[in-house]
Amino acid sequence: MKKEKNELFEWIKVIAITALFVVAIRTFIFTPIDVKGASMMPTYEDGDRIIVNKIGKSLHDFDRFDVIVFDGLESEYFIKRIIGVPGDHIEYKDDVLYINGQEIDEPYLDEYKSALNDPGDLTLDFTLEDIAGVSEIPNDYYFVMGDNRRKSSDSRDPRIGLVSKDQILGSTSIRFYPLDSLGIVK
Repeated sequence: MKKEKNELFEWIKVIAITALFVVAIRTFIFTPIDVKGASMMPTYEDGDRIIVNKIGKSLHDFDRFDVIVFDGLESEYFIKRIIGVPGDHIEYKDDVLYINGQEIDEPYLDEYKSALNDPGDLTLDFTLEDIAGVSEIPNDYYFVMGDNRRKSSDSRDPRIGLVSKDQILGSTSIRFYPLDSLGIVK
């Protein structure tokens, strides 16, 4: 009888430690998130499930073109691509991105641009001054955009604006659902 009680107690300990371990990993290191909407198409589709790396936020700053998840409107998470980092001046002209006056290639948009069925631009012209009223992105803020530029609520929307580092949950590059799209996404 005593042996059975010890074995049961050991199983309870293993299950409790495992549950604690899973909760700690999900809370502090990695979190699964559902992609909602079409703002990041074709990179991420509505219904994709991704892994958010939360620990990277405390180890280093985010880089231009990282895909991040952040607290958006009404307690929703948004997934967008960082276009501008602190100190950058952003401008779009004739569907071309200029950062600090230099033309920047965005290869992740090539598929979307080639699929356009009309002669219009994927990204309408704007400057950082037009959008945010500043000439450069302040420290600890980022300018973000969805890859589906025509259907994205992002830093161009005054309700979202520049995204504070404090709003950022983490970065993502891993899709785990649907299974036929499993892998690292750039």
